[in-house]
Amino acid sequence: MAKLNDPRARHDKYFQRAREQGFAARSVFKLEEIDRKLRLIHPGSRVLDLGCRPGSWMQYALTVVGPRGAVVGIDRDPLPAPIAGARVLVGDLFKASDADLLGDLAAFDVVLSDMAPDTTGVRATDQARSAALFEEALARAERLLAPGGGFVGKIFQGPDFQAVRQRMAKRFGEVRIIKPDSSRAQSIEIYLAGRGFT
Repeated sequence: MAKLNDPRARHDKYFQRAREQGFAARSVFKLEEIDRKLRLIHPGSRVLDLGCRPGSWMQYALTVVGPRGAVVGIDRDPLPAPIAGARVLVGDLFKASDADLLGDLAAFDVVLSDMAPDTTGVRATDQARSAALFEEALARAERLLAPGGGFVGKIFQGPDFQAVRQRMAKRFGEVRIIKPDSSRAQSIEIYLAGRGFT
């Protein structure tokens, strides 16, 4: 994901908009577009953001959920700046317990994952690593979502894609494949979004 100090993004319109609107990264517009299409996040929603750094997805979620909602994030690295209103855990998702993520919440209404692997440049390896992160995010969603909840996860297109899509279709009433307009044209990232968790 391109951060706001990434030279590749200096003249990118999404980068400029993110900076003007006070968001931590241009990736906020990916979530905004997905949410506009599926209406996953609502006032009062309880939202979990996996791989939350640098924080733009949590910032967006906070603007929607309002004071009655809750936003929780986890990332291996600390955020570059605190985000008021969010509870942020620093740690490895694979080692964090469900109880750590829930805190005093009973469940989440939405689970988000913009996680991406440390890339090697070897496409097959990167796709496999991306699929492993997606599957962990989906497993967390399956355990932590309230009935009717929603999930959004990033995955690199590859041989695992159809299997994870079919897995989602068994647990969500609607599953959509979304390539947001703000995703770079050359990127192999794509988002699977589900709503109506059962």
